[in-house]
Amino acid sequence: MSGKINHQLFTAHEHALGHDTCPRCGAELTLRHGKHGPFLGCSNYPDCDYIKPLHQNDGHIVKALGVACPECGQELVLRQGRYGMFIGCSGYPECQHIESLDATHDEKPQETMPCPECKTGSLVERQSRFGKAFYACDNYPKCKFAVNNPPVSGICEVCGFPLLVEKTLASGKQLQCADKKCQHIQGTKKPA
Repeated sequence: MSGKINHQLFTAHEHALGHDTCPRCGAELTLRHGKHGPFLGCSNYPDCDYIKPLHQNDGHIVKALGVACPECGQELVLRQGRYGMFIGCSGYPECQHIESLDATHDEKPQETMPCPECKTGSLVERQSRFGKAFYACDNYPKCKFAVNNPPVSGICEVCGFPLLVEKTLASGKQLQCADKKCQHIQGTKKPA
C-alpha cells in the first residue's frame, strides 16, 4: 500500500454531477455545503450569488389525499417541507391550512395540565423538528416552560414544585420533579 492519497477520489462525486452553468452569469456551478445540506453555487461568488438546492424541501406536493380542507374545501395534499412531511391545503398560498401527519379529525381532546410556571396556560404535547415529543406551555412565547417527559399531576416531596414528570429508566418508571433545579426522584432518600 502506498503512502500517497489520491485526492481525485474525494472530488469524484462533484464531477459526477456534471458541469452545470450559472443561469445568471454563465460561470460553472460547484458543489458546496451549507447548514441545510449540499447545494450548487456559482463559482463566481461573491460577484454572483446564485445557488441551486440539491434537495427539494420547499413544500412541494408528494401526494393528493382526497380529503377536503376544513377551511376552504379544496383538496388536502401531503407535502415535503424543510422539517419533514406535513399535510397542507392544495390552495396554498391563498389558504394556509396545515396539520401534522398524525392529526385525525375525530380524536378526543387530551387532558390538559396547568402550566406550573405562568399558571395561566396549559401544557400541550408538541413535536420537535426531529419528531420527538415534548410538553410545553400553550402561552409560548410569553411562557417558555417545557419538559421532555410526560407531565404528571403531583407535588415534589422535596421542593414543593406543583408538577412531576414520568421518567422511564432501566429499573422501570419513576416520578421526578419537573423543576430543572430540583429533579428529585420521588420516593427516594432526600438529599442531605
